[in-house]
Amino acid sequence: MSRITTLVALSIAGTALSGCAATPREQAAMAERNARDAVRLDQRLAGFTPGKPVSCLPVSTSRRSEYFGDTIVYEVSGSLVYRTDTSGGCTLNRDDILVTQTPIGSLCRGDIARTIDRGSRFQTGSCTLGDFVPYRKDRS
Repeated sequence: MSRITTLVALSIAGTALSGCAATPREQAAMAERNARDAVRLDQRLAGFTPGKPVSCLPVSTSRRSEYFGDTIVYEVSGSLVYRTDTSGGCTLNRDDILVTQTPIGSLCRGDIARTIDRGSRFQTGSCTLGDFVPYRKDRS
């Protein structure tokens, strides 16, 4: 490979890599979104005390789920919710559908979740689930 060919190849690779970097505007929007999600999550878990993490959550116990950035909160009852932090990569801030597959009837740490665009049905991301931390409502 000639010196010029090598330089052109390096230039193209550098351009491709820099195309993946977030612009300052995108970084600011991401930071704002993360801060907003953290506030919403704190508000959702206010009045609850975290317990010892478990590795699996039976699917049948969850009434609904809520998304806070890379965190999912599964509501079991008004006094019990489970929080799992994902590895990121699921586009939970948009109006996507979270898809999980479990042959054993439980969501478990390390399971892969996918997000699907509600309109086009194309996959938009994937992530792995973390431990499930139970949060119980404080008794006052």
